[in-house]
Amino acid sequence: MFCSHFSRTIALTVFLAVICSHAGNWRFDAGLGARNLTPIVFVGGVGYNDAILRVQGMGVHNGPSDYWCGIRGSLLWTFFRELPFNFDVGIGGGYEFAEAPNKLHKAFNKANEALLVLPYNYKEIGDISIELWTHIYGFYTQISVPAYRFIEHDPPKLLWGAGYMVEF
Repeated sequence: MFCSHFSRTIALTVFLAVICSHAGNWRFDAGLGARNLTPIVFVGGVGYNDAILRVQGMGVHNGPSDYWCGIRGSLLWTFFRELPFNFDVGIGGGYEFAEAPNKLHKAFNKANEALLVLPYNYKEIGDISIELWTHIYGFYTQISVPAYRFIEHDPPKLLWGAGYMVEF
């Protein structure tokens, strides 16, 4: 049931985007990528002339202490939009969380017969960042430099992403 609703929603979204893309200066993009804390993200954007708003995110839950999620939004200005190579500069913000089991910690706790260390590792970041996206023939890279972190636990210093997007 979920798949049929999801496929209808995707089909309707693509249909509306194609119709709207012929209505003047509006532009839309959709794609799939990877980030350093969120391994797989769906990317979607809507723009007018050179300004564009992009949202990306996804999450997976494999069991207790084994999941990741992330969502990020970006407000960007595109330079050289009419060329095959262009770039976007702007500001973004988001939240990413990853938690994975740690077998070494589990073995340490078992050997000591006590919970001395957490049986998992986790990283978490909630930030506002300065962003740079580069595009060439649909492939993109994204670099986000956190300017302000409002949540953090063992976060990376630099956030990155890469993937493929189609603009219509």
